[in-house]
Amino acid sequence: MHIAQGVMKAINVNKLTSAGCTVKIWIADWFAQLNNKMGGDLKKIQTVGRYLIEIWKAVGMNLERVEFLWSSEEINSRAHEYWPLVMDIARRNTLPRIVRCSQIMGRSEQDDLTAAQIFYPCMQCADVFFLKADICQLGMDQRKVNVLAREYCDAIKRKNKPIILSHHMLPGLQQGQEKMSKSDPSSSIYMEDEEAEVNVKIKKAYCPPQVVEGNPCLEYIKYIVLPWFGSFEVERQPENGGNKTYASMEELIVDYESGTLHPADVKPALSKALNRILQPVRDHFKNNKEAKELLKTVKGYRVTR
Repeated sequence: MHIAQGVMKAINVNKLTSAGCTVKIWIADWFAQLNNKMGGDLKKIQTVGRYLIEIWKAVGMNLERVEFLWSSEEINSRAHEYWPLVMDIARRNTLPRIVRCSQIMGRSEQDDLTAAQIFYPCMQCADVFFLKADICQLGMDQRKVNVLAREYCDAIKRKNKPIILSHHMLPGLQQGQEKMSKSDPSSSIYMEDEEAEVNVKIKKAYCPPQVVEGNPCLEYIKYIVLPWFGSFEVERQPENGGNKTYASMEELIVDYESGTLHPADVKPALSKALNRILQPVRDHFKNNKEAKELLKTVKGYRVTR
């Protein structure tokens, strides 16, 4: 699990629950099988699902108003509700419209999609209504299927459309990487990365002086560090300007663009902040016997696209 799926998800869930929402986290094991994750092995996929839940617990997701639901169990127990809904969504949409949603699976419209990957968007659209969701909180990469759900409301004359609450997609750490890639370890920080690994990855990350646009290090500060801690602390020698605490991104950008704040100041401070966030996760997977075994098992799997 990369840091956006781990920490950003926890931040967003905690915002929603603190505002009074009940959050249903859909552990989409059947969907992962349709998309050929873990070679389509459902047992392995469900083991990975348990590992994801373990990380969210360890990182600090407030679980008081959170329900974890397994798609295979929920769909099987209420199949008479689910499948007619999927069929109706499929019946009301053209094949090109469904193929345009292929981005939700990390695919492109040009990919050679299997028939299973045509079911996938119809099923994900059905999930919104099956789960009775008022708000769909997913990444911008899932927006197309959320729009499909709102269009379906028009088709069936339903006035109460689901609200789409999309979070920002963190870029990869290297220059020109629009998003993090699980197949490229250098492109992102993983939730189980050791302190030294985080330090090396941030040290090698793209961080051009005085350039804010497309700077992944600044994006990590904006979307992870500041929401988590409420501030970003930079430690420097007095001759380099001394220590400084930033309470807002606007304040940091002014200093960065002027050159007052240098990448050599940003990177160690960012590494330190990320390691503070990840330390409870590392401790949990070292000290909890079940979590330790789970991580060992998952690391032994070969990831398939």
